Amino acid sequence: MDYRESLDEIRAMAGRARDGAAAAAAVVDYLHQRFPHYDWAGIYWVEGPDLVLGPWRGPEATEHVRIPIGKGVCGAAAASGRTELVPDVSQDPRYLQCFLSTRSEVVVPIIHAGRVLGEIDIDSSTLNAFTADDQWLLEEVAALLAPRCAARAHGAPAHGG
Repeated sequence: MDYRESLDEIRAMAGRARDGAAAAAAVVDYLHQRFPHYDWAGIYWVEGPDLVLGPWRGPEATEHVRIPIGKGVCGAAAASGRTELVPDVSQDPRYLQCFLSTRSEVVVPIIHAGRVLGEIDIDSSTLNAFTADDQWLLEEVAALLAPRCAARAHGAPAHGG
């Protein structure tokens, strides 16, 4: 799998999108289709004290459509402004179970001008599914989306970096 080639394709696709919402939806579609170990891919947006589910792709919807910032792995990433990579969700007490099949998760904040606007959330049914390449790609994609999506959310202050 060529992560750099994928990033180039995502850049081009996001550049053609009419706005940040369309770019985010296109990115979610691309990630879910291109990477077989990304069983569920979605974006949560910061709305006040919560994360609210935006575009997603996967076999089914999650019941977690609203997550308080600070709660769960997603909430922790939003609160800290840092990527959360969980190789085995059964070993992380913060994990909020969405699907019985999920074994690992990576959550990457989308930060613009020092504020967390949202995050990319990826679940996998494979233990230890995510590599440094996955983290690099998703952090690059989050940085690419941030200025395009800045108008849609006020965000929360980023405490990490």
